[in-house]
Amino acid sequence: MRIHTIITIARQYGSGGREIGERVAKHFDIPFYNKDLITLAAKQSGMSPEILEKADEKATNSLLYSLMMGNYTFGSQVSPIDNLPINDKVFLAQSQVIREAAEKGPCVIVGRCADYVLRENKNCLHVYVYANHFTRMDRIIKQYGVDPAKAADTLVKQDKQRANYYNFYSNQKWGNPENYDLLVDSSAFGIENSIDLICQAVEMKEKLL
Repeated sequence: MRIHTIITIARQYGSGGREIGERVAKHFDIPFYNKDLITLAAKQSGMSPEILEKADEKATNSLLYSLMMGNYTFGSQVSPIDNLPINDKVFLAQSQVIREAAEKGPCVIVGRCADYVLRENKNCLHVYVYANHFTRMDRIIKQYGVDPAKAADTLVKQDKQRANYYNFYSNQKWGNPENYDLLVDSSAFGIENSIDLICQAVEMKEKLL
C-alpha cells in the first residue's frame, strides 16, 4: 500500500519502540530514521558524528531556551546560534533534518522530539510506545545486554533523560496523551500486534488525507 503519512514514534526505554518503528517502515517500504539522523545532522552542520552522538537526546540549560522563550538580548554582532552548547546545536540540526525528511515524503522517525518538530504537519501520525516495568526490564537485559543488577537504575536514568530532553525542547510533557494520536502498550499487545495496530492506524489516517 502506498501511503503519504509520516509516522513519529516516541518510546519508553525498553518498550521496543525502535524495533516497532523499523518494522512499520519496512511494512510500508518507507525510510526509517533513528540514529542515522545524527549522521545526517553531522553532515549538514559540519560537526563530527561522535560529538553529536554524545549530545543526542540530552537537554541542557542553555541559550536555546532563552531564544525559544524570547528572553535573549542580542547585544553583540555574534550570532546567538554560535554561542549555543553542542546539545542545542544538535537539536536544531536534527530538527532541520526531520523537517526535510518529512518534506520528501512518508517515513518513520523515532525520538528526537519529532512529534513536536512536526506538530503543524497534518500528514503525521504521532505514536507513543510504552510498556510495563517488568517487560522493559526483561527486554533490556536479554536484548540490550544490560547488567541485571543495573537494569532498574538504567530504566530510570534513560526514561528521565528522554523526558528531560522532550520537556525542555518542546516545553511540553513527555508521554502526555494530548501530544500523540495513538498510545500503544507493547507489553499488553506484544511487538507483532503493536506493529499491526500502528499499521492499521496509518491506513485509517490515509483515508482522512
